Amino acid sequence: MNDILELVHTAASREILYLPHALRQMARPQRRIRRVEIEAVVWKGTAIEDYPDDVRGHSCLMSGVGQNARPVHVVCAPKAEYLAIITAYLPAPERWDAEFRRRR
Repeated sequence: MNDILELVHTAASREILYLPHALRQMARPQRRIRRVEIEAVVWKGTAIEDYPDDVRGHSCLMSGVGQNARPVHVVCAPKAEYLAIITAYLPAPERWDAEFRRRR
């Protein structure tokens, strides 16, 4: 997972691009995920699933902490010029372990 994390950080250092789907998911009233939370996950979070064969290009699921210590998941894809934020959501506790890093 360190390889994808390095790719994520390299791409994010160039630019972070929020795809339309991600912006819609972030703006949902029950989520209201802010960009600062996404960036915290990108820079301080953990890559918990790697998707090297994703149709959108190599991507990964990252887990981290947002405002008020709430868990946030981000799916992102590192590109040569930028990091694409594909989607973001608040993981459901019944679907994840206590640290929100492994599916039940």
